[in-house]
Amino acid sequence: MGLSNKELPKLGFLYMDYVLRFFDHSNFKGWPNKIETVTYHWKNDKDRFIKEVKAKKIDVLIGNVPATAYETFREIARELPHVRFIPSLDTQFSNKSKENVTRFAWKYGLPIPKTYIYYNHKNADKFLKKCEYPKIIKKSYGPSNYGGYFVHKVDSYKEARELFDEKRYHPEYFQDFVPMEADIRVMLIGHKPVCAFWRRAPEGEWLTNTSQGGSMDYNDVPKSVLDLAVKVSKAAKAEYWACDVAYGKDGKVRILECATAFAAFPYIRDWIGEYLMWLLSDGRFRKPNMPMFNWEELGKISPDLLRTMRHITFGKFNVSYDGAYFGNKKKMYGKKEVYIHELDAKYKVFPVKRRYVEEWPSEKWNYQDKLALKPLRSLKKKSDIEVPTPTKDESAESVKNEIKITKEELGDFLTAIDGIGKKKVKKLVEHFGSVDDVIGVIHQNPTILEEVQGFSAKLIKKVEKAWKKLLK
Repeated sequence: MGLSNKELPKLGFLYMDYVLRFFDHSNFKGWPNKIETVTYHWKNDKDRFIKEVKAKKIDVLIGNVPATAYETFREIARELPHVRFIPSLDTQFSNKSKENVTRFAWKYGLPIPKTYIYYNHKNADKFLKKCEYPKIIKKSYGPSNYGGYFVHKVDSYKEARELFDEKRYHPEYFQDFVPMEADIRVMLIGHKPVCAFWRRAPEGEWLTNTSQGGSMDYNDVPKSVLDLAVKVSKAAKAEYWACDVAYGKDGKVRILECATAFAAFPYIRDWIGEYLMWLLSDGRFRKPNMPMFNWEELGKISPDLLRTMRHITFGKFNVSYDGAYFGNKKKMYGKKEVYIHELDAKYKVFPVKRRYVEEWPSEKWNYQDKLALKPLRSLKKKSDIEVPTPTKDESAESVKNEIKITKEELGDFLTAIDGIGKKKVKKLVEHFGSVDDVIGVIHQNPTILEEVQGFSAKLIKKVEKAWKKLLK
């Protein structure tokens, strides 16, 4: 079962100068073929990087992209349509900024603290003068793991004004303050929670980051938190993922942060590697067994020792053999007690399919560059304060209408092209997963159609020509 050595995709690690590496070869123990490495050197390295990936014939490029390189790598991904990025650039959308996390949550109806994003600083100031306090002010752009050093609580307009005048944050991003019992970090692989822990603020404080003196423990993470984390991971279509969830004093759960870049013990990175080996080999390699609430037991081990533990494996429940132990182990889950091993059937490991369509294209969603802060150099009155001068009105972004075509309409369009029959249409939908994905490939990267047997370069040119004619 599964793919042979020759059939396996060629893997490559995406590395960057000055950026810590999340994966290395040791996380992919047992992969039979050579895993290439490609390092991005910043500055004007885009073209060279693309040539190296092509020269090494890499099929899958694995690694996180930091916020400061995100837009460049969206361009790189477009130049490499045959390469699968893991995680995809769309999945990594939330890595770029807190604003992106918010827009992601808004799109999928995910609960977050009420959030305000202002690129127009004058409008922000008007709102800050009349709103209720306290408010939480955050630096939006940049990596998620600032450790709380760019998160501030303000109790009045005066404090807010002084903070923004000092920090010059752009956009001005702030949220309603939510009194919390604690926040909870949940890590997921294939949408399954594999580690979760509470982070509690010191007495009299509100920041829960351990770098700011917060404490952590692994016990009794609520069902509502795990369920929300799974929902968020599925919305992001993430192979691996981490969520920070606020557990409010009102009993409600809300997303604070989410990203593919997070601190993790080596054994968790090993599990991600095992998962990706299983995913990319059509089941040739074993899917990692990561029992629910394993973190409560592993959390009893000294962190210093956990950092040295690699490739941790667990046995699966077997009625005849393991029933004496597994069958008697119960835990409070929601409002009732359940056997722990039964939760593995509820929280499954899912195979995350490749994305073929851009969900968050930069032309629409890159507000940070489109509405960048620019100094007004031509003021008659001298001032050292920078004022935002967006090139477009923030409320009137130019957005292309989404293309919606039914399965029947897609079939009629394609079968009208000489060389395409109903069988080839069926192959396309089966290969790419849905009608929308086929439309996305034709619209964004038609050369990817070569992956489907029977679609030659000549036939793809016919499809491109017919599609352009249709859109006129």
